[in-house]
Amino acid sequence: MCDDGFCCFQCIRTKEIGVIENLGQYKRLASPGLSCILYPLESIVGKLSLRIQQLDVRCETKTKDNVFVQIGVAVQFRIIEESAYDAYYRLENPSGQIQSYVFDVVRSTLPRMELDDAFANKDKIATAIFEQLQDVMRDYGYEILASLLVDISPDAKVKVSMNEINASKRLKAAAEHKAEADKIRQVKAAEADAEAKYLSGMGVARQRKAIAEGLQNSVFDFSQEIHGSSPKDVMDILLLTQYFDTLNNVGADSMILEHDPQFVGVLQRQLRTSAAANSSATAAENKNSFF
Repeated sequence: MCDDGFCCFQCIRTKEIGVIENLGQYKRLASPGLSCILYPLESIVGKLSLRIQQLDVRCETKTKDNVFVQIGVAVQFRIIEESAYDAYYRLENPSGQIQSYVFDVVRSTLPRMELDDAFANKDKIATAIFEQLQDVMRDYGYEILASLLVDISPDAKVKVSMNEINASKRLKAAAEHKAEADKIRQVKAAEADAEAKYLSGMGVARQRKAIAEGLQNSVFDFSQEIHGSSPKDVMDILLLTQYFDTLNNVGADSMILEHDPQFVGVLQRQLRTSAAANSSATAAENKNSFF
C-alpha cells in the first residue's frame, strides 16, 4: 500500500529478514512485521530465511582398496541474523559453496580409508566435514549446525561380494561348531560304551563267582548229607543233572544241539579248576583280613 506515491508499507514474515536498498545501494535490514519504505527510491530486494535448512549432497569417490562408493551427506545450516548482510551480498550461491566443500572433504578423506574402515569411521568423516564447513561458512554469515554421513553405498557387485564373504565366514564358523559338537558326542558315546562294557564284565564276573560258590556249597552240603559219598561223586551227579536240564530246555525250544558224552567230563574238570581257584582266593582274602 502506497501513500501519495512516496511511502509504501510491506510485511516481512516471521523468521525472515528483508534486505532494503536505496537506488541499488544497501540501506538497511527489515525485521519481521510491517516495514515502511520510500517508494520508488527504496525497495526490498530480497528476503532471507532464518529457519534451519538442510542440504543433501551426494558424492562419488573411491576408497583405498579401489572400491567406488556413493556418499550421502546431509548438512544442516542457518543464517546468522547479525551477519545477514554477509549472507546476502558476499555469497551468491550458498548451496553450491557448501556442496563444493563437502566434495573436497569427502574426496580427500575416503581415499585414505579402506571400505570397511569407511563404514566404521562414519563419525570421523562427518566431523571432518563439519569442522571444514564451520570455519569457512561463518565468514559468509552461515552457521553450520550439523553434518551427517547418511549413506555409504558401494557398487551392487561389491555388495554381493561382501555378503558372500560374510556368508562364507558364517558357514565356516557353523561347520567348526558342528564338527566340535560331533567330536564331543562321539567321545561321550565311546566313554559310555566303555563304561557299559566294564560294568557288564564286572556283572558277568560276579555272576560266575556266585555260581561257582553256589555249586561248591551245594557239593559240600550234599556230601555231608549223603553218607558214603565223596564230593567228586556229588559233583558228577550235579553236573549230569544240569547238563540234562540244559538239553531238555534246548529241546523244548525246537533247537538242535550236538551231544557228546565226553562233554560232561570236560565241564567237570573246568568246574573243579574254577572251584579250586575260588577257594584259594577266598583263603587269601581271609588271611589278609586276619592280619
